[in-house]
Amino acid sequence: MKRIFVTLLLVTLLGLAQGHAQNIVDDIDDETRDELADEQDFETDSMAGPDPVIDPIKLMPKKPCIYDMPYSISANYPNYRRLAANTAVLIGGGLTTLIILDLLPENATNWNKKEEAEVPMTERYYNNVMNGPHWDGDDAIFNYVLHPYAGAAYYMSARSQGFNMWYSALYCFAVSTIFWEYGVEAFMEIPSWQDLIITPLGGWLVGEAFYHAKRYIVEHDYRLLGSKPLGYVAAFLCDPVNEFLGYFRGNDAHGWSKRHKVELNSQFSITPDGMGGQTPTLAVTLTF
Repeated sequence: MKRIFVTLLLVTLLGLAQGHAQNIVDDIDDETRDELADEQDFETDSMAGPDPVIDPIKLMPKKPCIYDMPYSISANYPNYRRLAANTAVLIGGGLTTLIILDLLPENATNWNKKEEAEVPMTERYYNNVMNGPHWDGDDAIFNYVLHPYAGAAYYMSARSQGFNMWYSALYCFAVSTIFWEYGVEAFMEIPSWQDLIITPLGGWLVGEAFYHAKRYIVEHDYRLLGSKPLGYVAAFLCDPVNEFLGYFRGNDAHGWSKRHKVELNSQFSITPDGMGGQTPTLAVTLTF
């Protein structure tokens, strides 16, 4: 009982002391209060250093979609998690393509079916890598159409996930050269100069053109020539990996116009001009 009484007494005394201190603060005139506030701000700034610069990108609830940002060749907003998923799809697609090509006639791919059947896989890979690269005799549709398009698909896999032009070109080179030309395809044939040059370089150029085209489609809510089905088909052709996976994991490029509403507001007012007259004022605000 005594302990409870002492505790209540201490709480009462603290409350009175706090109230008295508050009264002292309330009695300070406004000018003195402002001077004390300025001095406190100065001390805080001096101890903590300059105010930190707030990056608006970090305040966003999720990673920004590159299609919400102004066009740039160097701005980088990478989404590594989604790029990893894209890479897994490209690896699976590459292995599937390899199986399909292996089923085609020999005159379509120039792969030596007899050697493939007689020589062990590891030995065949070693011989092909050591004897290359060389100029191949593949059909023009492979070297100058399908390979640049494949490179563009690699390029867009990174570009649409926030990577800038340079990183996307590097990713395209890595997939086309390391994974494909000196990877799975080297088990079947000698690496080709055309593939080493045309696929990454053509993929870079065609891929950036595809990126411009997809930006246009996205900014028109996936409409092309007023048609949404046509817009979806064109977007898929420009960016097959991201558009395909977008059906399962969500597509951040959808709903562009909802995130970029343009509002025009106007306000008319009449204010005294200080000379006994009045001045009409019209304020117009454009919000993006």
